[in-house]
Amino acid sequence: MRTAIFGQGYVASILAVGLQRIKEGEIGYEGIPLADTIPRSIEDIELVLAFDIDERKVGRRLSEIAEEYWGRIDFDCDYEVKRGFGGGGMNGMWNGDGESEDLEEVIGRLVDEYERNDVEIFINLITTERVQPFFDADKMERAIKENDVARLSPSQIYFYSVAQYERQTAFINCIPAHIANDPACVRIAERNECVIFGDDGASGATPLTADILEHLHQRRRRVKCIAQFNIGGNTDFLTLQEPERNLAKEETKSSIVKDILGYDVPHFIKPTGYLEPLGDKKFVAMHIPYISFNEAEDELIITARINDSPALAGMLIDLIRLAAIAIERKEFGTVYPVNAFYMKMPGPREALATSKMRAYEMLKAWVGYESIDFGGREGLKTA
Repeated sequence: MRTAIFGQGYVASILAVGLQRIKEGEIGYEGIPLADTIPRSIEDIELVLAFDIDERKVGRRLSEIAEEYWGRIDFDCDYEVKRGFGGGGMNGMWNGDGESEDLEEVIGRLVDEYERNDVEIFINLITTERVQPFFDADKMERAIKENDVARLSPSQIYFYSVAQYERQTAFINCIPAHIANDPACVRIAERNECVIFGDDGASGATPLTADILEHLHQRRRRVKCIAQFNIGGNTDFLTLQEPERNLAKEETKSSIVKDILGYDVPHFIKPTGYLEPLGDKKFVAMHIPYISFNEAEDELIITARINDSPALAGMLIDLIRLAAIAIERKEFGTVYPVNAFYMKMPGPREALATSKMRAYEMLKAWVGYESIDFGGREGLKTA
């Protein structure tokens, strides 16, 4: 399972460190949801390539970058980080040289690297960005041919380059960019034999909120409102200080409420701040007041400290192996049972968000366990 990563940040480095330590027998499978139940060996995952636009990383070896986070470690594949694509107008970014690039040349350059490294599976871990969906595949392809750099985001270019790579592939989108939720991307993926998992990895407070809402829904307790926020000190929280990026994250976090409860309530579910001393261990707070029998008013108040990057990195070990299975099964396009468990905003666009308790049973059924019927609520939205 030869894998490439877009965005050599803390999550990517922790993924590489943890995977290497598993291979060397230093640690167990804690934090990997389907560790020993997916019929693919964790030890067969190979991280072979990464892209970034940060000049402090481009051209450096994985071991050099990871040493800043962890300490010295010898990797089976100590790849060199290649120059990625920074984008155009929507996020105010360009390539690493500060100049715009011809999009078809960028895509060709990326695909050449994929071919040289025989990559099969790709993970999008770039900085959070807000992406405008195309909805129509022809419009997306026309924007690329016309070199409309201002219209296309880095995530869209990375996805499109993977789809143009002439082999069966998978694109795992762990940020809140609309890829699995953009019918244009799904159509291109189906046409070009590419699997999409997405959008936005659900590894911290959001899956906990979803399961609490499911618990209240099953007991017919009427939720009055929801306040859930988190503050962190890593670079992702720093970039979320930009309003457009924060809005993208808020959209994926808030999408769960009506889908799970069956009704909407006033809610505030979003990252709220950056505090450097917290580092990667973010602070989470949650307040959910609700009405119980005979109009009794109760409330849940929860606080937590969660290591942000390891939580997502552990899930990626599952997603890589599930991507290999989806490719073998030729389930091109997007795969809802996988997305429903691992993502905040599961594609396709018309799909319901659901609690992770329900999604876990769907996921096991997809992998090969016996299916459990939840009365259709975990399925697609109806007209």
